Amino acid sequence: MLFLWVFVFLFGTVVGSFLNAVIYRTEKGGSAFQGRSYCPHCKHQLSWRDLIPLLSFILLRGQCRYCHLKISWQYPLVELSTGVVFLFIFFSYGGFALFFSIDHIFRLAYVWGVTSLLIIIFVYDLKHFLIPDTIVYGATGLALLYHLLEFENLENFVSFWIAALFASGFFLAIFLGSRGRWMGLGDVKLAFFMGLFLGWPNVLVALFVAFVIGAGGGLVLIATRRKNLTSEVPFGPFLIAGTLVALLWGKDLVDWYLNLILV
Repeated sequence: MLFLWVFVFLFGTVVGSFLNAVIYRTEKGGSAFQGRSYCPHCKHQLSWRDLIPLLSFILLRGQCRYCHLKISWQYPLVELSTGVVFLFIFFSYGGFALFFSIDHIFRLAYVWGVTSLLIIIFVYDLKHFLIPDTIVYGATGLALLYHLLEFENLENFVSFWIAALFASGFFLAIFLGSRGRWMGLGDVKLAFFMGLFLGWPNVLVALFVAFVIGAGGGLVLIATRRKNLTSEVPFGPFLIAGTLVALLWGKDLVDWYLNLILV
């Protein structure tokens, strides 16, 4: 089991390394599947020794081997976060028992794929205050494809669409009411995906968690004078944090809340 934990974590860090390349090349308008990786400062092509997730950053002491300029902390943090999130998802969906069911393996691959796209959106929106359409459309398309392949009954399929329309409609109302000052269209598109991915009522958990974390984070930023009441703060990362919480613990939180109000 320890070997399996390490393998899943390391696999996640490798995926995280690739996600860093996607984020950088999305910023530059390039394709993540074309050409070798290179230093963003000196443009020197990187060797395999420079691309070992986490370990290369540690051994190089956070500096490029060739130009000796500092490597952004984004790179090891994304690799570490992806490894940890992949590990949480793995155990949340059954752990070792997953390998005895093709359906479970298919589900795990789908959730890992979607999570990878969410990590890209998280970092990109945090850096640029913008949710890239290509990534959110890709996540939405992946969710639609999964539901088509896993179609069980009309009622189950409709519940995901209701969740998607509710979440996106809620954010669209905020966008129109504030004339784009409080929310962007990117948040509306992301909310539609969240509903399609999480379904009902987990999307409510995600939205609630996102607003709680967003409010708490905003208060901290104001208290530390890094932001003021008129400052722009990207909401996409909070939505993604809420999505991951709902994905991992949504059912438990809903059951806890229902037991609380029914007692």
